[in-house]
Amino acid sequence: MTATWEKIDKNLVSIEVEVAAEKVNEAIDKAFKKVVAKVNVPGFRKGKVPRGIFEARFGIESLYQDAIDILLPDAYSEALQETGILPVDRPDIDVDQFGKGQSFKFKAKVTVKPEVQLGDYKGLEVPAADASVSEEEVAAELDRLQQRHAELTVIEEGAAENGDVTVIDFDGYVDGEAFEGGKSERHSLELGSGSFIPGFEEQVVGLQTGDFKDIEVTFPESYHAENLAGKQAIFKVKLHEIKRKNLPALDDEFAKDVSEFDTLEEFKQDLVSKLADRKLKESEAARETAVVEKASEAAEIDIPDAMIDSETNFMLRDFENRLKQQGMNLELYFQFSGQDEAALRSQMHGDAVKRVRNNLVLEQIAKTEGITADDSDLNEELENLSKQYGRSVEELRTIFEGNGNLDNIKEDLVLRKTIKFLLENSKAETVVA
Repeated sequence: MTATWEKIDKNLVSIEVEVAAEKVNEAIDKAFKKVVAKVNVPGFRKGKVPRGIFEARFGIESLYQDAIDILLPDAYSEALQETGILPVDRPDIDVDQFGKGQSFKFKAKVTVKPEVQLGDYKGLEVPAADASVSEEEVAAELDRLQQRHAELTVIEEGAAENGDVTVIDFDGYVDGEAFEGGKSERHSLELGSGSFIPGFEEQVVGLQTGDFKDIEVTFPESYHAENLAGKQAIFKVKLHEIKRKNLPALDDEFAKDVSEFDTLEEFKQDLVSKLADRKLKESEAARETAVVEKASEAAEIDIPDAMIDSETNFMLRDFENRLKQQGMNLELYFQFSGQDEAALRSQMHGDAVKRVRNNLVLEQIAKTEGITADDSDLNEELENLSKQYGRSVEELRTIFEGNGNLDNIKEDLVLRKTIKFLLENSKAETVVA
């Protein structure tokens, strides 16, 4: 087999392939064995029609398409290996010649990975790592823990306040007509949580147990139910009960209840340490994002639509898998959100472009700097995964080899090493007072 190629557009190449006549004849023989098992010819059992009679009745040309289907996949794969072409989409195939005793000639037009012209990627300014924890952050974390461990007490007298949990009936109307999902009885609503339509919770504040009130609100223009978006509504509300949070005191007993420490001071010291660790991880993640985006912005790439479509498809499948883990699916999501697949894909488009661009730039930097992942890197990663999932390295290796993901792991390792390289060759941003 021979293969030659030429660039016919910015990210489009044409590969001309010729397969020897012997391979063509072998493919036609295989096609005959496949087709003859399905045809009916009077006087012969199915699958027992002699080749000569078959060709006389149907013509040898009737075998050509099946023979092409048999021959083409391997021929195309070999052509890619021979030319070093890296396609990012399915090829457009044109058959120039095919017949018994002839070579098989075809052209494959295929979209390929774009060329990446790197800009500056060393010495990029990124935020400095920050693990400092302020007193305000410690206080906010303690307040969050207090709120989580608060006890609710029914208020017999007095008006509802922000932060109270109210038990209400509500019945909603738009243009005087009740609408689906607008009615509920003895619904628990925390005032100030922002879980209801804007303006609703604020109008419950001040009501007392047993009060009735007509609450007027306007649905947001972006509301998921199109029939309600932007519409004015009236909710007839009855307040049944007010529950107020009693926050536990911040003392040693509180520390004992929420942690393994005996004193509040010990607990606060541990809290500072954990907050510092969390901030450091968040800071490192922000630094990685910043250095990759700056290197990406400095590069010049003409990204094929096929790569963006492929990444969007991947994101859509990942989103669907996460929905399934929550007991939902895309169809239900579209019903609840008021979106359709086209709208969701459009929403994902920007992130898909950024992902593809960033990966292409990182791949080119790795290639330029000679950054690779060898067997020792792979073994180390499998060791880490083994500890994480509680499965042996050998078992994980067998699984990844079976589903063809070992190469993907190596590619991911190269990207991570490249990001580390960029950070090691970056500098802290200058803070202007």
